[in-house]
Amino acid sequence: MKNRRALLMMGLAIVLGLLAVLLASHWLLRQAPAGKGKIVVAASDVNLGQRLSPEMLRLAEWPAESLPQGALQDTAKLAGRVLKTSVLRGEPLSEAKLAPAGTLGGLSALITEGRRAITVRVNDVVGVAGFALPGNYVDIIVSTHQDGGREGGQGRSISKIVLERILVLAVAQEVGRDETKPRVVNAVTLEVTPAQAENLDLARSVGSLSLVLRNQVDPQPGVTAGATKLTLLGGPSDAAAEPVPAAAPVAAAAPRPARVAQAPARQCSGVIDGTRQSRECF
Repeated sequence: MKNRRALLMMGLAIVLGLLAVLLASHWLLRQAPAGKGKIVVAASDVNLGQRLSPEMLRLAEWPAESLPQGALQDTAKLAGRVLKTSVLRGEPLSEAKLAPAGTLGGLSALITEGRRAITVRVNDVVGVAGFALPGNYVDIIVSTHQDGGREGGQGRSISKIVLERILVLAVAQEVGRDETKPRVVNAVTLEVTPAQAENLDLARSVGSLSLVLRNQVDPQPGVTAGATKLTLLGGPSDAAAEPVPAAAPVAAAAPRPARVAQAPARQCSGVIDGTRQSRECF
C-alpha cells in the first residue's frame, strides 16, 4: 500500500514537471525574437592617423536595442577615411572616431580645427626623460635673460611658464599613444593655437625650453611670477636691490664773520718816576 502511494506521487511529480516544461517552451516560442542589426567593427587593431582599407573592417551582428550611437553600417563608405583615434579589434566604428571626409592620413588628420602643430627640439632632460608621449599634456618653461627696466640698466635671469596644458601630438615621427613605455627622442610635436605658436617660436629664440609633464585631468592654471636669482637664493627684493641715486651735493654755506666785541673806550695817562715810565688806564 505504501509502495503504491509512493509510486503515485512520483508519477504525479513527473507529469507536473513535464507539463511545466511544455508550458515554458510554449511561452518562449511565443516571445518575439530580439531584433539584431549589423554594424561596422574593426577587423584588427588600427592606430590613429591610418587610412582605412576594406581588410581592416567587417560587419558584425549587434542587438538592435543597444546599438552604439553613430554606428556605421556600410563598409564601402569607409574606404579611404582616416581614424583620429585608435580602435581595437571588434570595436564599433562611428563618425566621431573619423577625420572629416577627404582628410589625408598622417599627423594633419589629428590636428583640431583652428589649431596648429609645431615641433620643438628636446633632449632626454627637456623631454621629461621620454615620458612626454602623444596624448599627454605639458607646460612649457623658458629660461632667458630679462631686459633691464631702466635705460642702460642690467637685466636679470628668469625662468617662467609661458604656455600651459599643451597637447603632445607626436614624438619624433610616432603618433601612437602607448603610455606604458617612455621614449627618449630629439623632437616633440605640440598642438597649439596660432597665438601660442608665435609665443613658442619667440620663446625658443630668446632662451632655452623645458617641458613640464602635468596631470591629464588637471585644468588648474599654474599662475606664477617666475623664478629669478633673487627669489631662488632668498636675496633682497628687486626694489631693495636697486641702487639709490646719490643726492646732489648741497653747497656749503659761507661762514659768517665772527663779531669782535669792542672793548669800551678807556682813558689812559702816562706816569714818569725818575728813569721809569709807565702807563695806567682807568
